[in-house]
Amino acid sequence: KCAHLRLACQTDPKPCYTSKLWWCGILLLGLGEVGNFTAYGFAPAALVAPLGCVSVIGSAFISGLFLKETMRAADILGGTLAVVGTYLLVTFTPNVPQEITAKKVQNYLVSWPFVIYVIIEIITFCILLYFYKRKAVKHIVVLLMLVALLASLMVIAVKAVAGMITHSVKGKMQLAYPVFYIMCILMAATCAFQVK
Repeated sequence: KCAHLRLACQTDPKPCYTSKLWWCGILLLGLGEVGNFTAYGFAPAALVAPLGCVSVIGSAFISGLFLKETMRAADILGGTLAVVGTYLLVTFTPNVPQEITAKKVQNYLVSWPFVIYVIIEIITFCILLYFYKRKAVKHIVVLLMLVALLASLMVIAVKAVAGMITHSVKGKMQLAYPVFYIMCILMAATCAFQVK
């Protein structure tokens, strides 16, 4: 954002991709996501996923400090709730190391709890999408719920892919199983639809 603001202040604005600051920001974002993906291979998803809110809190602090954006009471309340929620999840999540193999992923995908979860998620997503597209309900809560539903599937896919890659690097090849590629497609699709 800083690069965009600097470019907008110029009398002859150039495209953002000509700025070194913009490329530095993109590189740092990419490295952060690679680190986040790697963390899913070594730690439980219940620990890694909530820690993503730390980056949101950091961004809010940095934007106030460097970009002179004002912090509203709702921002402070939301940040506080995110930090408290992260603390509670990290503190009370059982620390049970579990290796993710392709066979375990296949078994989880056909288990009744997961099938019921996916059915409920698809129905909820379709209802929300109907209200958003057909009834023009553009409320932020509807958008956030749509993205959150996709994000929950993305976390499952990322955990499966990262776990299978980690297991493969340790010497037990998991990349020959079709479920690895199914999870890669699910990961890419949910990520693309969240962006859209």
